[in-house]
Amino acid sequence: MDIRWSEDELAFRDEVQAFLDANLTPEIAEAGLLATSVYPDHEASMAWQEILHRQGWAAPHWGPEHGGTGWSVAQHYLFNRARIEAGAPSLSPMGISMVAHVLQRFGRPDQQAYFLPRILTGEVFFCQGYSEPGAGSDLAALQMAAVADGNDFVLNGSKIWTTHAEEANWMFALVRTGREGRPQQGITFLLVDMSTPGIEVRPFTMVSGEEVQSQVFFTDVRVPQAYVLGEVDQGWGVAKYLLEFERGGGAYAPDLQVRARRLAEVAADRLREDPLFEVRLAAARIRIDVLELLELRLLSAASEGGSVGALSSMMKILGTELAQHLTELALDVAGPEGLVYQPHAARPGGAVPGHVAPADGYVSGAPWQALAPLRYLNERAGSIYAGSNEIQRNILAKLVLGL
Repeated sequence: MDIRWSEDELAFRDEVQAFLDANLTPEIAEAGLLATSVYPDHEASMAWQEILHRQGWAAPHWGPEHGGTGWSVAQHYLFNRARIEAGAPSLSPMGISMVAHVLQRFGRPDQQAYFLPRILTGEVFFCQGYSEPGAGSDLAALQMAAVADGNDFVLNGSKIWTTHAEEANWMFALVRTGREGRPQQGITFLLVDMSTPGIEVRPFTMVSGEEVQSQVFFTDVRVPQAYVLGEVDQGWGVAKYLLEFERGGGAYAPDLQVRARRLAEVAADRLREDPLFEVRLAAARIRIDVLELLELRLLSAASEGGSVGALSSMMKILGTELAQHLTELALDVAGPEGLVYQPHAARPGGAVPGHVAPADGYVSGAPWQALAPLRYLNERAGSIYAGSNEIQRNILAKLVLGL
């Protein structure tokens, strides 16, 4: 294993930094720095995607034949670190980082030709239809029915916790097409046009006060069977392939390191006055550095043709739980100002119904103090989404430890 940066990789890092300096506008960077969760302001994220697309960097992890860059795993890591340091917002992952991989692996040529270029430009914007009431981490329990009728499926049921369903014009969904055998059988991976009659999106307010997620209802929705990815009744394997990218397709450490460093900067006075807090923050930063070493080892293995596989579950556990811990430390050091609900000081990922900002935009405390409670509340979902961390530990016990 060699985790040192080569001269070519260092030159690439400088190229990325020059691009960011020239193209990342203050308005877009503000949206990234003031984001309250992993989902930044939608308009800013799409504006940044357009800039990256012009550069050819919107989807560097795609195959070059589909518009990817052909970068090495080290270059991906360096790009993401520089992006995070600069404050650039993330791109919505559902299309570019998730279903695009499924299209490249399981999609027919006509499906690839239609969807992939439009995902790059933002013309097609996906949401994810996996979870249902009663079927969250246990996706095999999903019940939303898709009954074959001629060349179509007729869909009835609902999906929940659907992020950016109001903005999306397409959904990739898991639907129940068969009920024989094991629960994992009879599931199909289906692409759904969100403008199809019979689809109703009902946003709900999260504990942070934002409307980022929705429940989506399907009543006699007709979807052509031509929009199946893979084979009918064989969607479980497709879904498992996608979850590798949702759980561990990127690196957590660069973002966590930047967040920990910024917390240390704003908490300088507290660090001098409270040795216990200093120890807690130092311990968190050490754990993040350990996580980085683990990620670099995986990147090194991947560069030699290895697979992340079940270890994506380990990265998901460590990354999300460290992120939660950092929000706890930030809320602690924010003090009384961290108890004030003032989302107007941030750039939430969705509407904040019922909140009226002061006419003069007044914020109690510094912006980071206003962000602390919002990020704390949003980060609670980190150990639940993409399969709860309890499920991830079961996966590791079975596939890595052989228990």
